Amino acid sequence: MSLVLDASTTLAWYFDDETTPETDAVLEQVARAGAVVPSLWRLEVANAFQMALRRKRITRSYRDEALAQLRDMPISIDLETDAQAWTATLSLSERFSLTLYDATYLELAQRQNLPLATLDQELRGAANSLEIKLFN
Repeated sequence: MSLVLDASTTLAWYFDDETTPETDAVLEQVARAGAVVPSLWRLEVANAFQMALRRKRITRSYRDEALAQLRDMPISIDLETDAQAWTATLSLSERFSLTLYDATYLELAQRQNLPLATLDQELRGAANSLEIKLFN
């Protein structure tokens, strides 16, 4: 696995107004070398697509096609995320005033010593404080 991928970067691949050269570079890296995500990633991504569908930003077939593409990518689900929730993740959430959801990505990147691909500015700031490399 080459990096920890968060939902914000993932979703940018599917919305033209959010895509950047940096998010495209992450997509290429993930396609080539894989990524790891916390167990909540699937829920976050599916929820974002569902909200976009409700707001008529996308169609059901677009959502389903995007999820099928993501399912086929070399993205591994970290099985330790849940075990860290009440300890390391909670501590990082408190330390950096992050949601527990965002802190899961930070905890995973720190534990696996991998770069973090995120568009979230607060999460990027916390990663910098911990000297976690940022991919994009």
